Amino acid sequence: MRFVDEAEIRVEAGDGGNGKASFRREKYIPLGGPDGGDGGDGGSVYLVATENVNTLVDFRYHSVHRAQRGQNGGSRDCTGKKGDDCFVPVPPGTIVYEADTGEKIGDLTKPGQQLLVAKGGFHGLGNTRFKSSINRAPQQTSKGTPGEHRMLRLELMVIADVGLLGMPNAGKSSLIRAVSSARPKVADYPFTTLHPNLGVVRVDDMRSFVIADIPGVIEGAAEGAGLGLQFLKHLSRTGLLLHILDIAPYQSDETPVSAARKIIAEVEKWSDDLAEKPRWLVLNKIDNVPDDELDAHCHAILDELEWVGPVYKISALKNQGTQELMYAIMDFLEAERQPPELASDEPI
Repeated sequence: MRFVDEAEIRVEAGDGGNGKASFRREKYIPLGGPDGGDGGDGGSVYLVATENVNTLVDFRYHSVHRAQRGQNGGSRDCTGKKGDDCFVPVPPGTIVYEADTGEKIGDLTKPGQQLLVAKGGFHGLGNTRFKSSINRAPQQTSKGTPGEHRMLRLELMVIADVGLLGMPNAGKSSLIRAVSSARPKVADYPFTTLHPNLGVVRVDDMRSFVIADIPGVIEGAAEGAGLGLQFLKHLSRTGLLLHILDIAPYQSDETPVSAARKIIAEVEKWSDDLAEKPRWLVLNKIDNVPDDELDAHCHAILDELEWVGPVYKISALKNQGTQELMYAIMDFLEAERQPPELASDEPI
């Protein structure tokens, strides 16, 4: 299935039903009086976060969503039926904007969460509502109000605990294949990954987290080069970034240090919030460097980068060092999720 992370849709709530002008007419009841009922309210349109939907591709082919109109009122004080609401399933992680103004309407992050995006019209009143001591036979009614019509822009940001960041062919897809059941395409040419992939990493029976692999970032991504502009946003919800660095790049004119600096620069251009997220350096493809040269090679990279954060050495292809990395990630995420304890000297 093709991954689509942006779409525009039109939502149309139902109009309210009109009120009825009617008079009771029965044998032996010459002065029956007004008995026109109210109309029904129009149906509303809701977006609903649904677990079994993971892309916005369906909205490319079904872009208009309408709720039902309320029924008109009837005789004998019969109220019209309310219009059925329209529930539109979207993936968790969908952000909803007003297409014309760019105003953010809401953010659907949890399965089952609902967001009202177009309210149905109010029902019209029947002539029964207008009777009084001085107006025994009112002809007056009111019409239902129109339902809301809006153009919406939907933007999907995948929800993951950990995001993989790196140049094309750094080994991000190989890593997610090694540690989860996700099977992204892997090949020896740039831009193998064309859309985000999610994998669930289970380190123990009751301990797991979600990892996201996005297309590789190249120089100029923050200005729209390559696929970086389209997919860097998917890292904004993650709690930890893994900067995957190929310590033996296939391009002769690219060094690990220059590749790392390009990635760091693009992230800083894209978003200050993203740049400030916890980021670990993962030196990948250690199997391509002789064992007796590995430590010196890695230390030279770290010294030139002046890196002071956590560092892990792995071979995603050979599955070396990946288990240790996954357990360290799990421990970090659990520590972040744990609420801070009250200090013992603070009053309760």
